[in-house]
Amino acid sequence: MPHGLTNIMAPLLALVVWTLVVLVWLYVRRIPAMRKAGIDPAKIKGSESYASMPPMNPKAVWVADNYNHLHEQPVLFYALCVYTHLVGPGNEPLMVGLAWAYVAIRVVHTLIQVTTNYVPLRFAVFNLGSLMLMILAARNVLWLFGI
Repeated sequence: MPHGLTNIMAPLLALVVWTLVVLVWLYVRRIPAMRKAGIDPAKIKGSESYASMPPMNPKAVWVADNYNHLHEQPVLFYALCVYTHLVGPGNEPLMVGLAWAYVAIRVVHTLIQVTTNYVPLRFAVFNLGSLMLMILAARNVLWLFGI
C-alpha cells in the first residue's frame, strides 16, 4: 500500500472527495429533474416554498438528501481524524483501518440511498458507520489515559 494511504488523514481526504463527487451527481440529477417538473429556481424562496413545488423525480431528491447527510455525521469523522492525527494514536493500523472502513461504509450508504433508498438496509449501514466512529472515539479516549 502506498505510504500516504496508511496515514489517518488519507481517509479524511477520500471522504471529502467522495462528497464532491456526490455534489456533481446531485447537479447531474437535480437540474434535469427540476426542468422536467417545470420548477423555476428563481421562484424558490427557501424551504417554505418546497411544499408548493411540483413533485420531482425521487432519485433527484435522494441524491440531494445524501449530499446533506454527508455534511452531518461525517463531521464527527473529520474531527476524530484530525484529533487522532494531532493528539491521539495517529497512524496505528487499527485507527487507519477503521477510518477507511468508515469511508467505505459512507460510500455504500450513498449508493443505497441514491439508487433504491431501501431504508432498512440504509439504516443498518448507517449504524455500522456509527459503530466505526464509536470505536475510533473510544480508542482515542483510551489513548488519552495512556491505555
